[in-house]
Order: sequence, then C-alpha cells, then structure tokens
Amino acid sequence: MKRFTHILYIVSALVLLASCSGAKMSVADEQMARGEYFDASKTYRKIYNKLKPREQRAQRAEVAYKMAECHRLLGQDARAAAAYQNALRYGYPDSSIVLRLAQAQHGQGAYPQAIKAYEEYLALYPTDENAARQLAGARKAAEIKKNKTRYVVRNATLFNSRRSDFSPMFNGDVLYFTTTNEKVKGTARSEITGMKRSDIWMARKNELGQWQRPEPVEGELNSEWDEGICSFSPDGSTMYLTRAIRKPSSNTGTEIYTSQRSDAQWSAPVKLEITADTLSSYGHPAVSPSGEWLYFSSDMPGHGGKDLWRINLRERAGSLENLGEAINTPGDEVFPYMLTDSVMYFSSDGHPGLGGLDIFRATMTPSGGWLVENMGAPINSEGDDFGMTYATPGRDAGYFSSNRGDGRGYDHLYSFELPDLKVLISGWVLDKDEEPVPNAIIRIVGDDGSNQKAFAKPDGSFSFPLERGVSYVMLAGAKGYLNAKQQFTSDTAEEDAEYGIDFILASISKPNILENIFYDFDKATLRPESRTALDELVGMLRDNPNITIEMASHTDRWGTDEYNISLSQRRAASVVDYLIEAGIAPDRLQAQGYGESRPKTVTKRIAREYPQFPEGQVLDEAYILTLPEADQEVADQINRRTEFQVLTFDYQMY
Repeated sequence: MKRFTHILYIVSALVLLASCSGAKMSVADEQMARGEYFDASKTYRKIYNKLKPREQRAQRAEVAYKMAECHRLLGQDARAAAAYQNALRYGYPDSSIVLRLAQAQHGQGAYPQAIKAYEEYLALYPTDENAARQLAGARKAAEIKKNKTRYVVRNATLFNSRRSDFSPMFNGDVLYFTTTNEKVKGTARSEITGMKRSDIWMARKNELGQWQRPEPVEGELNSEWDEGICSFSPDGSTMYLTRAIRKPSSNTGTEIYTSQRSDAQWSAPVKLEITADTLSSYGHPAVSPSGEWLYFSSDMPGHGGKDLWRINLRERAGSLENLGEAINTPGDEVFPYMLTDSVMYFSSDGHPGLGGLDIFRATMTPSGGWLVENMGAPINSEGDDFGMTYATPGRDAGYFSSNRGDGRGYDHLYSFELPDLKVLISGWVLDKDEEPVPNAIIRIVGDDGSNQKAFAKPDGSFSFPLERGVSYVMLAGAKGYLNAKQQFTSDTAEEDAEYGIDFILASISKPNILENIFYDFDKATLRPESRTALDELVGMLRDNPNITIEMASHTDRWGTDEYNISLSQRRAASVVDYLIEAGIAPDRLQAQGYGESRPKTVTKRIAREYPQFPEGQVLDEAYILTLPEADQEVADQINRRTEFQVLTFDYQMY
C-alpha cells in the first residue's frame, strides 16, 4: 500500500477542509484525521452515495476529494484517480487536486493522461519543482519500461499470503518480513488498512537449501499492535523495528524499537529514543553494515514530506543528520537499505520515476555527497516498489516488495536477480577442405589469468563461455592436424552475446591448398593481394615450430612440360622467399615445382562448389578434354594451385 499506511508510517493528521454537517460526515473526518483511511473511505462512500448529484454538487465534490485522499494513502491509484475526477466534475474549488489526479494516473501507468494533468497543474504553478520532477518521470517512463535492465523479477509466491507481505530483510540466511496475513498474533483489524495488524515473520531454508514456509518470529516481539520493517545489527543479535501503537486520544504515529535475541527467542521491543521531538514519526530503520549508523525515515522538518536521516548508534547525542537534497525531495523518501557503508537503496515518489514509489540506488562520493539513479524496469513499476534487500553483498540478488498489479493496493514480495552475462564463443573446427575435424582440443588463455580447455564435438562444433572485456588466445589442435591459433577480445557491453570463430586445421598427411595466392600473368612474381594468405601461413608455421614443409606449386595443362616445371618451381621459390623474409628459418622450407604432373583430385569441398565434377575425379588432361569449354577453364583453374605438405615433425626438438 501507498507510502506509510499499512507499512507502519501513519503520521500527523491532515489539515482537512470544513466538513459537511451531519454526524456521519464528522465521523468520517475524525477517522481521516486519525489516519484510519480504510474506515474513512467506507464512510465517505456511504455519504457520497446519499448526496444528490444536482442539488448537492459542492458537498459531493468535497466528499469525493476526501475519499480520493483515502484511496491515495492506501495505494489504490485507480480508485483515487476516479474519485479525483469526480471531485473535479462536481467543481472542487482547489486546483491542487489536478496534481493529485496526475500522481494517481502516474501510479496507474496512464502516462499520457498523467503528463496532460501535470502540464495543466504546472501552467498554474510553474515553480513547483516536485511536480516538474514528476512530470519528467512520466515523460521518461515509457522509455524506461521499454529499455528494461537485465534484472529478472519473480513473484515470491511461497512467502506471500492473500493479504499484504512486504519489507523483506535478511539476518544471516534467515529472511524476515512484515505480514498482515490472517494468522498474525492480534485479533483486531486495522482501521487504517482494513486488514489485521502486521507482525514480523521469517522463513528459513532446509538442509537442502530449499526455502520453507514462513512462520511467526518466536518470542515476545509481536503484539496486538503493528510491528514490521526491521533491520539487524552486524552480529544479528539486535533487531531494529517499526511499531505503531493505536491511541484513541491521539493520531497514530510510528516509532523505532529494538529487540534482543536470545537463542531463537526475540525479546519484547524497547523504544529507541532518537530525539525529544514527540510530534514526529520515525520508521524504516536500516543499520549500516559497520553497525555505526542507523538510517531511517521521518517527517521531521526537512526538505518536505518524509526525509531520510541517520544517527550514530555509538554516540547518538548531536549526531542526527539529514541526508541532504541529493537524496531528499519535497516528496517522500522512505525504506532505506544499506548494502555497504557507501551504497544505499531507498524508495521515493519525489525523484523522477515510473509512478508511486520507485527504488533508487545512491552511491556516496568521496566528498560525502550522493549519486542517485533509478533502478529502472522491471525492478520498478507504475505501482509502489520498496523495501529492497540483498541476500549477500557479493551477489546481485535478493528480494523487495511491490503492490504492482494489485488493485487493492496489497503488497507482495518479489525476488530479483541480475543473472551473469552469457558471453559465448562458438564455431567449427574444420580441415582445409571444410570437413569437420572431430574431437579437437581447444585451449583458451585469457589476459585475466584464466586458462581453460574445451573439446569440439564429433561434428566439429564447439561452444564455451567467456568473460566480458577479456582478451583471449585460443589454440585448436587434433590428432593428424597442425595447430591453429585465433585471438579474440570480448567487448564490454552489458548484454548477452555469442561470437563466432572457426578454426581451419591443416592436415599433416595430405597437401593443403593455400587459397588466394596470385601471380602476375605467366610470371613468378607474387601479387600484393596474396599477402593475407601468406601471412596466415607464417602464423601457422610459428604456431607449429617443429615442422618442416614442402612448398609446392602446380600449373594447368597448357604449355610444355619443361616450361610448366620451370614456372612452378620459380613460383614455389617466390613463396619460400616471402616466408624467409617474414622470419621463418630457411631449413624448414623446401620449394618444389610440379608443373602439370600432379592434377588435382576433386574433394568434397570442390564437389560442393563445382557439382559438375564428381568427388574423387582426377582432373587430368584426358578427363578435361571430355568437358564443355566453360568447364574446361574451371578445371584448369582448379589445377593452378599452391599447396604445402608437412615433411617432418621434429625440427630442432633434439
């Protein structure tokens, strides 16, 4: 429910308009003044239905407005918006109602209507900074909801009842939260919410790590009054909680109490004296991980609405501190939670957001200021989102509460988790003929110190995870093949990604064609566009430093045997010269020109590319002469090739 109703933050009475005559109207106004919004809304509804639409327009407008205020404070935005519109229809005289209508529409997620109402209000009150911030939030809301974060949010159904469950908090591995379920300790129903008064319950995990159903906290902690919204000292032995005690003689307010644990029992709460101010309310305690500071929310005079404050638990005198305008706005700032001593989560309806209370992350700067950012969707919704807690500081996961999607305004617990980024690299290990190399081994070394090994499947495919923003060197190898190396750097974008890299392994038992090796016509001069393929060969020789190779060149059937042998020899020598110039030892290289003496046998790859040639066919002159002229030229082109063959594997090993 909205702000501080059933969440134990009912504050001083509203300044109401003059009430209509009649006992029932005075009863409703008294209920409203005491913060009994549920009861007051029912009474106002009865009065509204008895008033005549034409003859009693002014009275209807006033009652509709007060009824809308009750629904607003109960977190029932749809009902509040309808009642505000009725008040306007009957001529309610205060133009500030337009702002209330805008806020209720904002909380429904009716952003276009809310924007229109905010703009109408700001035309009358252009200096209202809080309304301007809320208008900015309504304008950005659609974009925020569209560009969701990677957080995964789920309804924590095991913990939720048919009433309100909210404000989770861990103490070790036990989850505490506030509930108004039908089994709470008291019997009376709250005049504020219409539900039973809240208690603190807890949930544990069994020996298998599975959550068990919630149960009441043991000891004297819970009473007939409202208890909830707790936090714990670092050693887990002291609980700080909020309690609201209903006193007929005064308005309902909240105060912070402490309870001590002995074994599994919690003691009766004792009031924590924060200030001498008895008119203000104090709630939503949050102990810093160091145990030095208690953060809380209060309506003490500050920036307007409810502000976040802190007090030193070790030396309370003189240490009370408002967290300042970077955190606090003219709206309400509530439900602080300290993840670390410098990272705080809190909820606010004053900072721009999706509607109602949004959860914000605040990071303390070295100068003591705060940087505040909206947690975005799906953590935040158009409803009230509040009470975030982390399971462990090192893992981005935990629980929070929200009334999203509940027309009654009831809150429920939700889990949240920022899953690890899924950065995968996948591909194929193939030979030079693009056939799969089964069961290849891929070794991966990252500049983050990681060192892992993966195995390709029998079909040559592989896939394995990487880390974001790391540079990797990957080496693939398999029996009967030379190693191949790839280098890769994953980017730093905060999104899942899959990258593709293929390894082409050279066989040690058969010739391996070098693609894209070009010579000037009828010459042995290497053309510049051959450099890429030759540099890849240099890299392969460096990755396999113990092999020697024969560099072979082949021609087509045209020309004399003597000429073709000479041309191919010179071309093979040109490649060897390039490799030597690139730093490869000359005694690892042997140039051999074969002319037209070794026509190519059609492989699977060639057959796929040129289906007119059957796999296994030797492209000799006798066969070529049986082909159409166009296919003869293709066959000649296939025969004109540069290859290398592994000769030995033990170069300089001894």
